[in-house]
Amino acid sequence: MAQQPTHTGRCLCGGVRYEISGPLRGVIACHCSQCRRTSGHHVAATSVPSTALALIDSATLHWYRSSDSAERGFCNRCGGNLFWRELGGDATSIMAGTLDAPTGITVERHIFVADKSDYYELNDSAPKFRGW
Repeated sequence: MAQQPTHTGRCLCGGVRYEISGPLRGVIACHCSQCRRTSGHHVAATSVPSTALALIDSATLHWYRSSDSAERGFCNRCGGNLFWRELGGDATSIMAGTLDAPTGITVERHIFVADKSDYYELNDSAPKFRGW
């Protein structure tokens, strides 16, 4: 018998829908310039083993190779920023805002805070790191 999904999510238009089986990692907020440019702010992402992520609808999913080592998955209809994965890696990061609530996760840390923009402050108690 297949394991029931523990979480579901989708892009804005529903062209990409997914299910996750198993626990989610806490949210990491990334403030690097690439994440800021793909999201319009910082990225808040959880992560799962790629084998735990099942694409239910993916006709509008497009993968963009954003660097020599990673690619980002987005909906080519509504522009929804959904996934990030390291090439050759075994995990997929999932943009936390695309998950259906309740998620049961919280921000566990901020990364690349040295690259954050000047229009916002980081006032929460989560640990903050200059890089990874």
